[in-house]
Amino acid sequence: MDANLTEAVFVDFGDDLLYPFARVGLSRIESDAADELRADVRRYVPRVPGVYGMLDVLGRLIYVGKSKCLRNRLLSYFLPNNEEDKAGRIVQSTCAIVWEYQPSDFAALLREQSLIRRFQPRYNVQGIPRRQQPIYVCLGRGPAEQFYTARQQDPKALFAVGPLFGAMRANRAVEVLNRLFLLRDCSSKQPCSFTEQLQLFDIARRPGCLRLEIESCLGPCIAACSRSVYARQVALGKAFLEGSNDEPVAEVEQAMLRAARGRHFEQAIVLREDLKAITWLSRRAGDMAQARQRYTFVYPVMSQASAQQPLGHASREVWYLIRRGLIEGAVAAPTTAGERRQVESLLKKWLANDRCLGAEYTPRPETLALVASWFRNNRSELKRTFLPEGKRHAAKEIVGRTAL
Repeated sequence: MDANLTEAVFVDFGDDLLYPFARVGLSRIESDAADELRADVRRYVPRVPGVYGMLDVLGRLIYVGKSKCLRNRLLSYFLPNNEEDKAGRIVQSTCAIVWEYQPSDFAALLREQSLIRRFQPRYNVQGIPRRQQPIYVCLGRGPAEQFYTARQQDPKALFAVGPLFGAMRANRAVEVLNRLFLLRDCSSKQPCSFTEQLQLFDIARRPGCLRLEIESCLGPCIAACSRSVYARQVALGKAFLEGSNDEPVAEVEQAMLRAARGRHFEQAIVLREDLKAITWLSRRAGDMAQARQRYTFVYPVMSQASAQQPLGHASREVWYLIRRGLIEGAVAAPTTAGERRQVESLLKKWLANDRCLGAEYTPRPETLALVASWFRNNRSELKRTFLPEGKRHAAKEIVGRTAL
């Protein structure tokens, strides 16, 4: 992302690679007075899906959002007594509103994600109390790997889950997981070694914390374990992030129940919060694992019918190409026999993992969490997915697996 985008005068949202039709374009209203902006929203903004942007007095894009009903969402920013809320703070800095129609709520969700990643408006990432920023839970930082959090994808991580929302829960889950899997949680600058590593001098090492003494860490800082023993624990931790090991959840739950039965209520309360954190992470990891393992199909989405829908979006269907939970492209649903042959040929190349389809047909890692969340909340939509080889609605095997 160009670092100057957030400071430049906003012109346009730009191309949408996941919308295979011609863009209708942006609409715009502007005023220095909030009352006039609200009146213009009522007058000009329709009740259709779309994305919107807020511009400040210098014409900079300060916030991007989406809604399945643009008018209702934008009017909510002007509710009385919201000066201290997020919406009120944004409106106080807004002198213009732009919006772009989208054919469906799913399309608007994808477009919003793309625009936030491109422009990084300041009110989408900072300046608002309690604003949730994306976070990743990672496993890595060898030679003695550990669980840790990162604000962006770490290409050096052994495995990562994200983007997630909830930094406090993520950090607590990391703390609990390092303890349960006996992995270190010290600084990456801390030297680590293992029992099988020969040392030139026999130097007595001191542990950097008490975790080895209380048996919640294998102690690689003083070579207290072998590499194979530590690697086994790392593999179990990786299985948890992959969604195939839920033993930590059961372990913490049993510890909480034992503490409660023993009337150690303060300890039980702490363990209850630990349980909430790793249960949350386990479910998110499971959702993404299911998407990676089972979500390879074409997902057809029809434009949401509306009398206010722009002519260019009316009765259009988009086929989203999803492989292992990642959206890799979108094509217009064919309406003629000739178009169907062309689309079928493209889909066969796509399913064969043909890398010559162009930049618009490439994996988008950031869409994994979005796709997992969408189908978790809209499970009936899985029945509409299909494989390129067969007719629509004929992929019963995939539907049966993904509907679990």
